[in-house]
Amino acid sequence: MESMLPGIDAHPHARAVLEPALRPGGRPAHAYLLHGPPGSGKADVARAFAAALLADETRPSSAIAERIARSSHPDFTWVSPSGANEMLVSDIEEAVVAAAARTPFESARRVFVIEHADAMNDQAANRMLKTLEEPPPFVHLLLLTDRREKVLPTIASRCQPVRFDPLASERIAESLAGVEPQRAQACARLSLGDARRAAMLASDEGEALRARAEAFVRAALAGATAERPWIAMLDLAKAAAASVGEHLQERIASELELLPAKERRRHEREGADARRRAERRARTDALDELLRLCELWLRDVLCVREGAPELVHALDRSAQLEQDAHACASAPLRRGMELVADTRLHLALNVSEELALEALAYRLEDLLAPRA
Repeated sequence: MESMLPGIDAHPHARAVLEPALRPGGRPAHAYLLHGPPGSGKADVARAFAAALLADETRPSSAIAERIARSSHPDFTWVSPSGANEMLVSDIEEAVVAAAARTPFESARRVFVIEHADAMNDQAANRMLKTLEEPPPFVHLLLLTDRREKVLPTIASRCQPVRFDPLASERIAESLAGVEPQRAQACARLSLGDARRAAMLASDEGEALRARAEAFVRAALAGATAERPWIAMLDLAKAAAASVGEHLQERIASELELLPAKERRRHEREGADARRRAERRARTDALDELLRLCELWLRDVLCVREGAPELVHALDRSAQLEQDAHACASAPLRRGMELVADTRLHLALNVSEELALEALAYRLEDLLAPRA
């Protein structure tokens, strides 16, 4: 039987929960919590499910889906956190809480998708509770999270859970069209089940991230930390932040042209704050991805060292991994992975990024580099 929601076949639990609600006589819940690893397809299924909910005899779901993709359907709202690390009250106050009280414009329903529900702070969660507890009959809320355990219990308990499973690396590799097979398999494995991350790693941007991360670790292994390999990582993160900021500034500029003159200054001020938060988030995300790749490189070296090459992720770097495995014992490699993981946690606390990376580099060198 053909699936009603594209991409849901890889997730039996999600299909068992969502598809019956769309069949004749089905009764969609007022709130769902779609949870699972990043890149597993939650967002795509949420859009497809929303389109099906908003469809009717005169407006098929395919036409609704096109409008949702363009963010042009008046009864569909997608909410993302504007804070550097959290969902703020202002993100959901007007867009969800106030809007949910208004009747639909075109369809019989209104659908709200709230991305990163785990990032909702206490104030935002408290504002959401009444909407979740007693929503109008025409309102449906789809909350998305990569970390179900981080969603506040008061929010999670009021939603029907929908589980998404990690995608198999073979399936992800097959989706990377035009990528050399061994590299595609490596990117799929390095993504840890995240199809979006795999596609990014297979791009020129991803190749640059991998190269900088590997150079950082290999400099420590070679005792060459004095060359400051963390600077290249910081430069990549800054470039990622600048790119996000430029795109956001272009959007803000286009919105200003449509506003009355008396509202432009406030919109410019709010836009500047949003840009700073978005740039900070993009820079932190890029550094976290670089450190994650450093951690996985050490893991792969350890796998080779322990005689388990079949567990290696970076299949397209076998020669380099073999070389590094001969240069270091297993115990320091395990400790090195712990140091990288600790640094990832510290960066989330807004510590100095350059100092954190510099300290990590010297600690790894002291731990991993061969003694004279």
